[in-house]
Amino acid sequence: MEQWVENLFSEDVLKEAATRFGADASDAKKLGDFENYVFEVKREGKPFILRLTHSSHRSKKEVEGELKWINFLHGHDIHVSLVHKSEYGQLVEELAVGDSYFYVCLFDKAPGTPVKMNDPEFGPELFEKWGATTAKMHLVTEDYHESETQRQRWDEDDLIELEKYIDAVEDKVIIEGNRNLVSEIQQLPQTKETFGLIHSDIHPGNFFYHEGDIHVFDFDDAMFFYFVSDIAIPLYYTTWWKYREETLETRSAFGAEVLTHFLRGYMNVRAIPLEWIERLPLFLKMRDYTLYGVFHKKVDLANNERENELVAGIRKRLIKDEPIVDLDYRSIWEQSLPSSLNK
Repeated sequence: MEQWVENLFSEDVLKEAATRFGADASDAKKLGDFENYVFEVKREGKPFILRLTHSSHRSKKEVEGELKWINFLHGHDIHVSLVHKSEYGQLVEELAVGDSYFYVCLFDKAPGTPVKMNDPEFGPELFEKWGATTAKMHLVTEDYHESETQRQRWDEDDLIELEKYIDAVEDKVIIEGNRNLVSEIQQLPQTKETFGLIHSDIHPGNFFYHEGDIHVFDFDDAMFFYFVSDIAIPLYYTTWWKYREETLETRSAFGAEVLTHFLRGYMNVRAIPLEWIERLPLFLKMRDYTLYGVFHKKVDLANNERENELVAGIRKRLIKDEPIVDLDYRSIWEQSLPSSLNK
């Protein structure tokens, strides 16, 4: 969180935010503060998730758009955390702090636990369930009308213009590469089958695993973008978190395993043409650029050695034009086809 926003936040703000939803924050447990303040609070003795979003990060309309879509997905039997209304019947409560606002909302706490990279559950069965859950979200969202929600298009995000946050001279090659990639992606065809509202960040930190099902949360990055990006993100983060310091060959071997099983689950629910799977490298590289910008925007890299090392690794690959993985996408797609088609 930016320091100036931290200066606005206080225990009184947290207490008032919880009170608006009939919750008690006296023993609140802080779960996150990177882009939003997220706390576990109690209401009638049960745990819920309270989130406060500063107005510099999202508008009230954008937050409302996110929450309405979450409840739409929940209404279509997808495992997401239901959003509750406040004591005043609102999905979003507006708390004035100085000349700005915190937008507050309350979610069910997802059942289950996170799956770590070294857990025995982190394998083919999980990857297939992950793919199937993502496909279900895409399938029902094909009929979700844009007029029902206000969220940014991917190319309206401020991180699209990396020069706002990185050195225009030192990182000139990265800025130019990002512009070229954005232009290339903008030329791709947009239909209801290829482009719509997506979660945009379904990695292992944003879902719990419970009784064989994935329960997705943290829709803060939801945007209008190509559905295939939601396939690129799991492939990117599983590889980056587990093998980022390894060779391209090692990363690619693991990435092939992840993508094969993820697509197997996905395509058992929703078809996706080969041409879009072959475009995955564009979206994997887009994540490199975006993540590079996020770190520079949100983190004091001069005083964070670990994050600085992560950024240096991303920068090195961008300068070398080295992908996170280099895969035979046609072969993986063919292996992942449902058995009824793979004959």
